[in-house]
Amino acid sequence: MKRLSTFILLGLCTIGSAQSINEVLRYGLEETQGTARYQAMAGAFGALGGDLSALNNNAAGSAVFNNSFFSATASHYNRNNEAFLGNGFRSSDRNYLDLNQLGGVFVFKNNSGSPWKKIALSVNYDMVQNFDNEIRIGGTTSAGIDNYFLTFANGVPLGPIRVQQGELIEDAYLDIGAGLGFADQQAFLGFQSGFIDPVNPDDDNNTQYFSNATYNNVNQEYLQRTSGYNSKFTLNFAGQYQENLYLGATINIHSVLFDRLTTLDEDGYDPSSAIQSSYFDNRLHTEGAGFSFSLGAIAKLSDNIRVGGNYQSPTWYNLTDDFAQRIDTDFADKNPDITFIDFNSVNLLEEYTIRTPSKLTGSLAMIFGKEGLISFDYSYQDMSKAELRPASDPSFTSENQFISEQLGAISTFRLGGEYRIDRVSLRAGYRFESSPYADNPSWGDLEAYSGGFGYSWGPNRIDLAYTRSERDLGVPIFDIGLSTGQVNQVNSYVSLGYSVNF
Repeated sequence: MKRLSTFILLGLCTIGSAQSINEVLRYGLEETQGTARYQAMAGAFGALGGDLSALNNNAAGSAVFNNSFFSATASHYNRNNEAFLGNGFRSSDRNYLDLNQLGGVFVFKNNSGSPWKKIALSVNYDMVQNFDNEIRIGGTTSAGIDNYFLTFANGVPLGPIRVQQGELIEDAYLDIGAGLGFADQQAFLGFQSGFIDPVNPDDDNNTQYFSNATYNNVNQEYLQRTSGYNSKFTLNFAGQYQENLYLGATINIHSVLFDRLTTLDEDGYDPSSAIQSSYFDNRLHTEGAGFSFSLGAIAKLSDNIRVGGNYQSPTWYNLTDDFAQRIDTDFADKNPDITFIDFNSVNLLEEYTIRTPSKLTGSLAMIFGKEGLISFDYSYQDMSKAELRPASDPSFTSENQFISEQLGAISTFRLGGEYRIDRVSLRAGYRFESSPYADNPSWGDLEAYSGGFGYSWGPNRIDLAYTRSERDLGVPIFDIGLSTGQVNQVNSYVSLGYSVNF
């Protein structure tokens, strides 16, 4: 039976496990997914509408449909990550399949002479983020895993992190987490595995520790494997007022599932070192739900020009985490029962909330009759306004201050075009998204290119799209005490969609 413990992380907890700036970025950033037509044009649909995934950019988009409509889209994902750490280079390439859009809109026309020409009711499922990924980082570094444990341990009294008489080591691990918090729990792991020892082992009030590992440089092999999704179920109501104005509102319900496994193997210590090899593995599981809404409008300034504006509210995520760890070294004086702390000893954390910031989108489109179109969107989202809640929690207060200092405003530009030749539509797009950090050279801007085509016959249409995005980002090997790997991340999607008018 799994051993479980429930606790609220205190002090340095947000640095080492969940509920930190990393979670804000994970759930606050979005991929451009959705229908294949939407992807091929880089999501530049804010002033266009007429596509179910356009509801992501403008809630009024469904009122542009002239008839009821259904679409479904599946995608093949390729994740390529090239990572650098010291003199080391590692590459990882993985492929995944997923259904990333499914929905329909029902259009009701009004012939009674009312200024409201039609209304549209839409139901749509969209993938916001697909978390399936794998990153491998390896190389030689001067920062070993002992730094992680020393950072947590210094200042922690020795007595409470000893295994008490008659107590199982796995019970002590969970009890320390529940009663004292994450920092003491990590100090316990470092002490019991032999990574660190107290300066004064006979004094239970000792708060200073030293490392049993000696080295100038160590070899590290790090794996981070993630899976899961952040999906969005959208309910939309929109209408056309007179000839030139479309108004709409949406309610978005998010579903979140996230799993992350990290493993770190380390060796290359000095020959005289009391430790010659070690491993430290962590598993995190998150699930929950979110809510947001949006309000939008599209205006036809002429037969050729449309403008759009959309307000997307903050998204409120209610999440629960559980995590487990395992560790071992070849230190002779370690606690021999340390391997009983494994992934069956699960820490359950209390529910918490992440509030991601609101987003404003302005759009402009030029329509060239039935021949084609060009569309441009600009979105603004101030990530420094993101919050972990409850804000009264001391650890969240300090982390929210850190978020406000580190993160900045994201500007996103989308440009898309479509050219029609009889039944064939040719499409292309470009997207630029600035770094979410105010000043962090490890996180670069994102650039994405896309293209595709569609073929129509009768009420049916098939669409194919290809998207390639690239960003450089820093991936820390744990958030405290160790080095950061520099990763060049390239995501490629091939999407196939089918739609029908009815």
